[in-house]
Amino acid sequence: MTTEAPAAPDLSYGRLVPVAVHFDDLDALGLLHNARYPLLVERAWSQLWHGHGFRFESDWTAAGDACNAVRELRITYDAPVTRPGEYAVHLWLDRLGTTGLTYGFRFCSADGALTYASGSRVLVRLDAATLRPAPWSEGFRRAGRALLRPAR
Repeated sequence: MTTEAPAAPDLSYGRLVPVAVHFDDLDALGLLHNARYPLLVERAWSQLWHGHGFRFESDWTAAGDACNAVRELRITYDAPVTRPGEYAVHLWLDRLGTTGLTYGFRFCSADGALTYASGSRVLVRLDAATLRPAPWSEGFRRAGRALLRPAR
């Protein structure tokens, strides 16, 4: 019986953002703590959106598209991260709606070849005054369209 090597991940869509795992991110067993994965993914997204000019700077009204909330988070842990070092998060959008979006992610080796965890998250853009769903700006939508994963 032979087994085939897993197919290399498709990096032709989305962005691969470097992240660092530090010693204090590991749990008592020497594994990256399960709660750190979403935190590192969030930091990668923040870095990516900052590069497009979208950020929160202590004023929710001025934050515009950065005023959003998580509706859903799903994550699957595929392989343990057992040491500090340089890794990456592969980020993309699966859906870009009027007031919400769904993004996919893979926490992976720095070159994107090995996946440690993968998942998705649903965000809703909020109006700062009412905390009700509000439409994404055209600038945000333009940046988001560049991150859309091709239909399978």
